[in-house]
Amino acid sequence: MDVLGNLLDGFGHALSLQNLLLAVLGVTIGTLVGVLPGLGPATTIALLLPLTFVFEPVGAFVMFAGIYYGGMYGGSTTAILLNIPGETASIPTTMEGYPMARRGRAGAALATAAIGSFVAGTISTVVITFLAPGMSNIAKLIQPAEYFSIMVLAFVTVTSLMGDSIVRGLSSLLLGLTIGMVGIDQMTGQPRFAFGLPELYEGLSVVALAVGLFAVAEAVSTAASRHRPQQAPVTVEGRIGMTRDDWRRSWKPWLRGTAFGLPIGSLPAGGAELPTFLSYNVEKRLSRHKEEFGQGAIEGVAGPEAANNAAFSGVLVPLLTLGIPTSATASMLLIAFQIYDVQPGPRLFDQQPVLVWTLIASLYLGNVMLLVLNLPLIRVWVKLLSVPTALLTAAILTFATLGVYSISQSVFEVLIAYGFGLLGWVLHRARYPVAPLILGAVLGPLMEVQFRRALAFSEGDPSVFVTRPVSLAILLVAAACLIGPAIVRGRARASAPPPPAETP
Repeated sequence: MDVLGNLLDGFGHALSLQNLLLAVLGVTIGTLVGVLPGLGPATTIALLLPLTFVFEPVGAFVMFAGIYYGGMYGGSTTAILLNIPGETASIPTTMEGYPMARRGRAGAALATAAIGSFVAGTISTVVITFLAPGMSNIAKLIQPAEYFSIMVLAFVTVTSLMGDSIVRGLSSLLLGLTIGMVGIDQMTGQPRFAFGLPELYEGLSVVALAVGLFAVAEAVSTAASRHRPQQAPVTVEGRIGMTRDDWRRSWKPWLRGTAFGLPIGSLPAGGAELPTFLSYNVEKRLSRHKEEFGQGAIEGVAGPEAANNAAFSGVLVPLLTLGIPTSATASMLLIAFQIYDVQPGPRLFDQQPVLVWTLIASLYLGNVMLLVLNLPLIRVWVKLLSVPTALLTAAILTFATLGVYSISQSVFEVLIAYGFGLLGWVLHRARYPVAPLILGAVLGPLMEVQFRRALAFSEGDPSVFVTRPVSLAILLVAAACLIGPAIVRGRARASAPPPPAETP
């Protein structure tokens, strides 16, 4: 009953006129920016993060919930019509959604993605409502050694699942951890990696980091590829909706996708990539229309999109209860919490009940708003795909520059953002994942504090991490997650047929 009472209080705040308008604004802006090619949910939140400073924390996070869902919805539009996934988790959608659009069934693909996202998001939010408070109570019992081990597990899984090389992922993670160490040591008060610059004593701005690595890097990438032939979006013809046969083939994949995405996304080592690919493979095996896969099977859009949305909702569980983000988008939300001097974790439900329950209530509202607003407006969003590349690049750089400067009033912070933008572009060109970097930079300082606390409690004995059973079990899982993918990839390369010999 406490959960229902708190949820009703959350709806009371979320349904106020100001918060309703902020929710509509967030959904609209999130979808608008998310529809633009290459701008996924993480980039959308990073770009719009500085614009929310004029709001109170509760209103700001209501808007972020709308941006969060709107950015995800917009990403499916580009995946289906342009064959451009906003994030790695959207790749399965492109595999079937784009062929459907090429066959003249773009309306059905967009509809099953939207309705599937609504179904998965609603179910996931209901589970979060009842699961998160219990997880928060359990998290209060976690000691520093276990907390450190959980963070190691989150780092390892995000690193091993991002990209095709564990070495690149670990390199990106180590770079992020190094960036997180810049500034005054929290326990000794000594400056680290500041190089005598007073501007670095407080560390590198997480806002400049986020805006640079996502928004500026995207603008630089777009400008660098301006001479490449631009792919025209597939036009949406006919009605936006689904036939009776489409409904019959989609409802089970929606539920199965939700069943994959929610539990995996809710784990401290979760994320959206694994459940979307699992959902796609399962639908391919279970479908009675296997011959359509690769040619535009609607199950291949319905299942992964539901899994993607459920996983994105699920990442809020470790974020709110443990303060651990498990994706780039969740890292952006953690940065938003830090900006408002709110620390998510075991005490969040006790210290900020109004914020938390209003945020959860706004997830329900955002889900409904997306379905009501976006299905009739699909053709309006599609027209955004024809925005000239030069105009899009200029707009991104303008918003990024003004956003960073308006917060810090410092040209140095703007230069830092542009420096991280160039770094993000170089990493993208070299196929280094950015998510481990941002995760290491944001979560690294907290992990260091937990590591030192554990050593302080054990009087300097490092064996505390392996003598405590729970900590040891988590570290063993992390080791398996690190070594397992390398073994699988090695066996796959060994079993691959040799290339044909060249004839003289």
